[in-house]
Amino acid sequence: MAIIFSEKRKKQQYFILVFVVVVILTSMVVWFGIFKKPNPQSVLSTRPIKRVEIDFGIFNKEILSNLELFKEIPFLEEAAGRENPFLPKPAP
Repeated sequence: MAIIFSEKRKKQQYFILVFVVVVILTSMVVWFGIFKKPNPQSVLSTRPIKRVEIDFGIFNKEILSNLELFKEIPFLEEAAGRENPFLPKPAP
């Protein structure tokens, strides 16, 4: 019986150690995530906004004028598929 008792005690010590580590990690996450004030310099950006310019002259190039449009696909004249495709196929 003494062996079982010492094994139980050892197991409880490991659980207490794991619990203490989890509590410490949780408190660190809460402290640094919620209660710490953000640095005001990192929130605001003082860099000037770059102006975006689009060159529409690319559409006048010869390589784009040589492209061809897709041919129009005709609609199916007959009915496509079966009424209920999940039913087994009838025997031929």
